[in-house]
Amino acid sequence: MTRKCQSCGMAIEGGTYCNHCVDENGDLQKFEPRFERMVQWQLRRGSSRDDAEREAIAHMANMPAWATHPEVKRRLANQEQQE
Repeated sequence: MTRKCQSCGMAIEGGTYCNHCVDENGDLQKFEPRFERMVQWQLRRGSSRDDAEREAIAHMANMPAWATHPEVKRRLANQEQQE
């Protein structure tokens, strides 16, 4: 049965997180490095830096590993204030 990484949504065979979302100990990466990697992925898809950051936060807010993280909530609130 294929599952999805609780951090990024990538298909995985088992476990909670994919190899891209864990540190060298197998634990979920801290917010900043994971956020930056997601931003870099969006940049490679052609987004501007600002758009990439907004897209990464929006995606993380929908992932179980990050949905309640204080930094995700803070950045979402900041984005809403700017709109």
